[in-house]
Amino acid sequence: MTRTAPRRTVLISGAGIAGCALAFWLNRHGYGVTVVERAGTLRSGGYPIDVRGTALDVVERMGILPQLRDAHVDLRRITFLDGDGEEVTSLHPHTVTGGVTGRDLEIRRGDLTDALYRAVRDDVEFLFNDSVDTLDQTGHGVDVTFHGGGSRRFDLVFGADGTHSRTREMLVGPEERFHRHLGYCFAVFTMPNTLGLSHETVMWNAPGRAAAVYAVGADEEVHAFLNFAQPDPPRDAFADPDARRALLTDVFADAGWEVPGILGALRDADDVFFDAVGQIRMPRWTSGRVALLGDAAYAPSFLTGQGTSLALVGAYMLAASLADRDHAEGFAAYEHATRDFVTLNQDLVGEGGATLFPTTAQALEQRNARLRGLGSMPAPRPRPAHSALALPSFGGR
Repeated sequence: MTRTAPRRTVLISGAGIAGCALAFWLNRHGYGVTVVERAGTLRSGGYPIDVRGTALDVVERMGILPQLRDAHVDLRRITFLDGDGEEVTSLHPHTVTGGVTGRDLEIRRGDLTDALYRAVRDDVEFLFNDSVDTLDQTGHGVDVTFHGGGSRRFDLVFGADGTHSRTREMLVGPEERFHRHLGYCFAVFTMPNTLGLSHETVMWNAPGRAAAVYAVGADEEVHAFLNFAQPDPPRDAFADPDARRALLTDVFADAGWEVPGILGALRDADDVFFDAVGQIRMPRWTSGRVALLGDAAYAPSFLTGQGTSLALVGAYMLAASLADRDHAEGFAAYEHATRDFVTLNQDLVGEGGATLFPTTAQALEQRNARLRGLGSMPAPRPRPAHSALALPSFGGR
């Protein structure tokens, strides 16, 4: 009688985009998958994110592309204002981002995570309201203790727990070793749509400061965005809501346009997300039986617009690399096949991402002149970095 090999078990820390996508592909290949998530539920709603290039091929192979197209928010214009609130220019967003009309997607983050979760929830174990306390690697697996109590052994563990990854800290040390600060901080939150905006973004700029209101439809609420130059991360403000509100209020105290109203909404908002703008750059994404992916391994920052796409592609490549190899060979293949694509997309910061937020009056005027010129140019071509990786065959597709 032939004995069937035992099913390999894996733990994924984080039920976001990278974690749910990896769970889908590992389950497809026969792994027993458990996902642990600190929050009580998936994040719903949320600011819009982009899915472009190679990442579109990933969601198509998952079978969820049609429902994501139905969720496309169809942003139609972005209007830039100067410090006095006067219009600089109004453009189609793809003119700025290098996106492809009719192909690339912009959807609410929650719509994507919900689609990924529904694609895998019946086949994967999810542990909400819990997290990993310790990892102890042995020659036979990884012994995990959970914050909520209890311990289990898994063959492999994956950190998909974001830029401030606890898994990465346990594996290779503090975030400061790998975080590359890009000179800005930002805040995102919802507020009433007092301007009556629909399918558009309006962005005010002064040297070193930007404020924007983003309407994904004709909804009663919009997403407010505040960005400002900050040479060093204000670490005291990260964990203290009062401190970050005070910092933002001070930075934008004399700003014009609708910024006073945005600051007023900030005081009432209960969903403020505040962070430094930065990247995670690591020489290796794996160690022993543990691997990192998504923002935990290679956060590119919102300046590239590629965080979601890297999470989707990284999850696919990691699972594909493990499909017919042991973990040591698979992790090496993941690093080898994916790193150039990651680097190309992280380097998009140097191709104009940060120049949307100039820190001097002269640089701001130069940026405005470039934006005015874009309106008279032919339709932009997609950025090569978005589609620089051809997906290997995997999972019978």
